[in-house]
Amino acid sequence: MTLRVGILGNGGIAARHAGALARLAEQMTLVAASGRDAERVRAFTDQHGGKPFTRIEDMLDHGIDLLIDTAPPYSRAGESVMAAQAGVHLLVEKPIALDMATADALIASAAKVKAAVGFMYRQGEAVQRWLAEDTGTIGLMTGIYHCNALHAPWWRRREQSGGQVLEQLIHIIDLVRLFMGEPDTVYSRTANLFHRDVRDYDVQDVSAIVFGWDDGRLASLTANNIAVPGQWVKGWSLFAERATAHFSDWNNAAYTRTAPEVAAQDWRSDRDPFVAQLADLAAAIRDDRAPLVPIAEGAATLRLALAAVRAADERRELRVADAL
Repeated sequence: MTLRVGILGNGGIAARHAGALARLAEQMTLVAASGRDAERVRAFTDQHGGKPFTRIEDMLDHGIDLLIDTAPPYSRAGESVMAAQAGVHLLVEKPIALDMATADALIASAAKVKAAVGFMYRQGEAVQRWLAEDTGTIGLMTGIYHCNALHAPWWRRREQSGGQVLEQLIHIIDLVRLFMGEPDTVYSRTANLFHRDVRDYDVQDVSAIVFGWDDGRLASLTANNIAVPGQWVKGWSLFAERATAHFSDWNNAAYTRTAPEVAAQDWRSDRDPFVAQLADLAAAIRDDRAPLVPIAEGAATLRLALAAVRAADERRELRVADAL
């Protein structure tokens, strides 16, 4: 069966999903797109296919099996909840919400459908290879997300995007959970150093977060929006009992086995994580199994990111369990 897919939103990420759908034409096809601006939605469907809508109700009436929700978190008005209640499967981009009450309501609504969250870093070849290796316990993880852009107007406002921690660094926060499990504590500092004179820019442009485990393990993440203009630099390193790895992205890493003897190798792949996550979700629907990254992971990672934001606001270390 070819899945009929609708996309909510018509920005750059929506286009990436539309491109992935085109590569999976035997499994799924784009039949509709929805957004509030009729002209923009029509331009999107003229380029990528499908029928344009400005109301989610009308798109659902058109008949879709899967909704890809790429709308900015501030602009969502329960569309994914409505779709799930109608029996439509979901792929929701991160963050799935800006608060836990909204996230939990989405999770509850999706109990009877296959629902995934767009943490596509987990789909990478190098990420999956590490998980398959016998590396022993990870003692330290470090991660970075560095850029320099004004982004969209809504991105610059904390009440609409949640800031860089929730909008960008959350991908690497999710990898902390994937690789090391749930941390016990969080301490963080953030600031807006160089954008105070930019109108309606009230999110952080530098941040540092330390997650801690009661057994002594640590993860340290930094992000900024004051680096080289036009360059997007992200990566992370893992230091475990029997291996280390330095990831330049989800597909590529310099891996070194450190015990019982030292042996280095480069992991390289050109796997498209957008294609991979849609193919996985299609298989989950077909085989009646959970997707690789179920939407509950979106709520769990959001909780950790919100705990880091609160720790920064209060300038103190918090127990994660007590943070929210």
